[in-house]
Amino acid sequence: MTTVVLADDEALLRSALAALLPMEGEITVLAEAEEGGSAVEATLLHRPDVLVIDLEMPGVDGLDAVARIRRELPEQVILMLTRHARPGVLRRALKLGVQGFVSKSAEPAHIATVVGTLHEGRRWIDPDVSALAVIDDCPLTDREIDVLQETGEGYSVAEIAARLHLAQGTVRNYLSSAMQKTQTRTRHEAARYAREHDWL
Repeated sequence: MTTVVLADDEALLRSALAALLPMEGEITVLAEAEEGGSAVEATLLHRPDVLVIDLEMPGVDGLDAVARIRRELPEQVILMLTRHARPGVLRRALKLGVQGFVSKSAEPAHIATVVGTLHEGRRWIDPDVSALAVIDDCPLTDREIDVLQETGEGYSVAEIAARLHLAQGTVRNYLSSAMQKTQTRTRHEAARYAREHDWL
């Protein structure tokens, strides 16, 4: 029997999966969550075999929730449901150690099969998700993406340096390079440009 926590802000989809997954496989749904914060709480409380979480949710989104869970439960197995497999987002999810990606339009039977696959220690990325992910025209390096991500969260150069364990001059260099590549005048414009192009 595989235990699961389900996190999705779409109540209809979440309740449908909660009802159908146990019928499709040896799956027990321990808890449901409708946003990222409660997904973190439910996962830390129940410690399921697999967390099935929507990428885009209000408040704390799926990636932020996964990052918080990873700090407490580094071995947690995670299946991410996504409608928009943007390259930058997928790259962040993979860096966070997400083991599986499935389209939200997938049949419950398929999702149940993937849950079982992940529980066995394997990985799964739906072909339609991976096809979108490889169309990656991002010119930014991983470090430039990191500093723009922090900029987008509202942190100062000094705070970014402390959070990423870098020298302030190094952070400024990364930001300057990112601004050149995005042809923007400020780091905040660069972060906005990168987000609009799905690089963050």
